[in-house]
Amino acid sequence: MTVDLALVLALLLAAVAMFALNRPRMDVVGLLMIVALPLTGVITAPEALAGFADPSIVLIAALFVIGEALVRTGVAQRLGDLLITRAGHNETRLIVLLMILVAGVGSVMSSTGVVAIFIPVVLRVARSAGIAPARLLMPLSVAALISGMMTLVATAPNLVVHAELRRHGLDGFGFFAFSPFGLPILALAIVYMLFARRLLAPGSGAEAGTTRRRRPRLAEWIEDYALEKREYRLRLPPGSPLAGQMLRALDLRATAGVNIIAIERGPRFGRRLIRPLAETVLEAGDVLMLDVFRPQVTIEDVTGLYGLERLPLTGRYFADRRQEIGLAEVMVPATSRLLGKTVVEARFRTTHDLAVIGLRHGRKAMAEDVLNRPLAAGDTLLVAGPWRAIRKIQEDLADLVVLALPVEVDDVLPAGNRAPFALGILALVIALMVGGVVPNVIAALIGCLLLGLFGCIDMTHAYRAIHWQSLVLIVGMLPFSLALQKTGGIALAADGFIALFGEAGPRLALAALFALTAGLGLFISNTATAVLMAPVALAIAGEMGLSPYPFAMTVALAASTAFMTPVSSPVNTLVVGPGNYRFMDFVKVGVPLSVLTLVAAVLLVPLVLPFSP
Repeated sequence: MTVDLALVLALLLAAVAMFALNRPRMDVVGLLMIVALPLTGVITAPEALAGFADPSIVLIAALFVIGEALVRTGVAQRLGDLLITRAGHNETRLIVLLMILVAGVGSVMSSTGVVAIFIPVVLRVARSAGIAPARLLMPLSVAALISGMMTLVATAPNLVVHAELRRHGLDGFGFFAFSPFGLPILALAIVYMLFARRLLAPGSGAEAGTTRRRRPRLAEWIEDYALEKREYRLRLPPGSPLAGQMLRALDLRATAGVNIIAIERGPRFGRRLIRPLAETVLEAGDVLMLDVFRPQVTIEDVTGLYGLERLPLTGRYFADRRQEIGLAEVMVPATSRLLGKTVVEARFRTTHDLAVIGLRHGRKAMAEDVLNRPLAAGDTLLVAGPWRAIRKIQEDLADLVVLALPVEVDDVLPAGNRAPFALGILALVIALMVGGVVPNVIAALIGCLLLGLFGCIDMTHAYRAIHWQSLVLIVGMLPFSLALQKTGGIALAADGFIALFGEAGPRLALAALFALTAGLGLFISNTATAVLMAPVALAIAGEMGLSPYPFAMTVALAASTAFMTPVSSPVNTLVVGPGNYRFMDFVKVGVPLSVLTLVAAVLLVPLVLPFSP
């Protein structure tokens, strides 16, 4: 082993360790590798930065925009309504149709985005049908992962493998090259989940599905999040020391441990809610809605210190004021910039114009110190504020995903009347890609421009839709392929692999390659796994004198086989909280399914992509 190879492998091991620990963020790890690799002298700075000009990176960014347009125009919501109409309350039919629908939608957009869109749909279906959400959310995540096996653009690992083939001077995969494998594996997974769902009940999430069979009411959230212990309405009498004071000067959050959610002002009849801004001056007669978030502070302390009069706060109050103040349950996804931050540190109120009044971590509602608890993926927040602010976070799935809105309000789509245009443009993009009329990246960019032209998405939301973390991660890991090639690392890995499995035949080699790729995906993202394993797969094929296509396809399929743990993929992480899943739920359902997928891939891949060069 040369010194250069040792340096590259040390950096690679460091990256894998940071991915496994999730510290720092994945995109930061990618940037670190872009900086560190040229310092070894193995590759140049332009070579390390070449990924930013890779057509696959631009294509992935464009697909994020197309997916966002499908959300804004209500295409996904209409599909959910169709699911409810067709399946009714039949659980078997729901699972079958849900998995087919999710896999179909996921074949043309990000699987993580698909899950974020369909979680609220599935929860609504589960409530209306009286089914435990856990029995539907696991099939949802499985179908979303399998959707990556459907088409070339379904998931980033497919495009990474495709790009690696092109870099070796080979023809890449066609748009539907993955479908002969994805469709049978989807059918197998549907049958498997119809039996495996029994492993998820009644322990996981059964309570949520059986205790509430309809959309929630505002009064129910008061009880669910223990708001009666923290939320209060207090009248400010003329003699209160708060009268005439500006909120900025009072700084009640820091000095008294309370957060003002809203202020009622005006005559008894015709009172209005005003937003509590830093420059707002309190007036005698105002009614303050307060959140007491500091555990050591009691409502008696607050009323006694400031001479306030306590008023009742019930679910009926929220219902009566529903036109002015809204509530929503939102979830923190795995891609959120809020992860690891407290509500205060994230400046949640300033950024989203919403107050966090409840926090649920897993199954447990936090009754104290809600604003100072670091947020984790899957946490559920109850937010209060103007409906326009709630609708705004419905449009942007990057940081928060709206799980449920109360019966007091109907969803409003920002571009609902543009759904036919979005579907037509999506069909055009697919036709251009399938027909090979223009390069895939140009087809996707044409679609983005048309979506903007017909009002399906604007530039602001288009830029927000792009998951920059994923793009930087891919760009940061791409130089490893070149560095390992220059130092002989890939040839060394291929020789070691052949020494172990070369004599056993090509099918066993495919099985070992699949297992290695899927196993590596337990610790790092499936995109990073594809970046590392694609050149190794091509080198193995070259050493064995076989066609590179079955080996490349095996890596792509294995990269999407991330069923085994809740941290194997952001897709799994998203459903943990809403489904009340435990770690072992994924193990006992995902491991057998991964083995079945391995067997199916080893049997199918050589039939469609022969070993002969």
